[in-house]
Amino acid sequence: MKRERFSLKEQYKKSWNYIKESKNFIYAAIIIFVVFALIGFFVPVPADIKAQIMDYIQKIIQKTEGLGGFGLITYIFANNIQSSFTGMVFGIVLGIFPVIGSIANGYMVGFVSAMSANAAGIGSLWRLFPHGIFELPAIFISFGLGIKFGTFFYDKNAKETFLSYLRNSLRVFIFVVIPLLIIAAIIEGSLIFILG
Repeated sequence: MKRERFSLKEQYKKSWNYIKESKNFIYAAIIIFVVFALIGFFVPVPADIKAQIMDYIQKIIQKTEGLGGFGLITYIFANNIQSSFTGMVFGIVLGIFPVIGSIANGYMVGFVSAMSANAAGIGSLWRLFPHGIFELPAIFISFGLGIKFGTFFYDKNAKETFLSYLRNSLRVFIFVVIPLLIIAAIIEGSLIFILG
């Protein structure tokens, strides 16, 4: 049997087709994220939760302190790829992990945006947009595919569906998500290094 020749164009085509097929799950991840981002921005945070978030942010600041431009880019990329990949793959457990990831990421973005707006004015939020243009779609795609992944369990041919979802999700991750996260990390790392 003749092996199919590898075609980058074909891999991208298959990736985008699978993203289109999965659009309702991706929209679900976006809606969850936006709802909790609005909650994080507008709803006052209980003191104990605020202390935990501030502690988490402080740890990130300590880890990135003294890193050069390339170090920051590498750190941001590694964090984002871990978050995206685990959210997608662990969606296997009925889609629970990507839903939690969408809630946590949305809330964190809302909370940090509110802090930034309170400290430096609403105009300071423009700094979040450049890398978000690439980072957020990558996260939404990963989490959306993760939510879809968890539905294989309900399919009549669960084993075949599982393998199909896994294969397609990994393809999307390699050919769409990783390039988006590389661009996002370069933009974000460069901005922090230049402006910080």
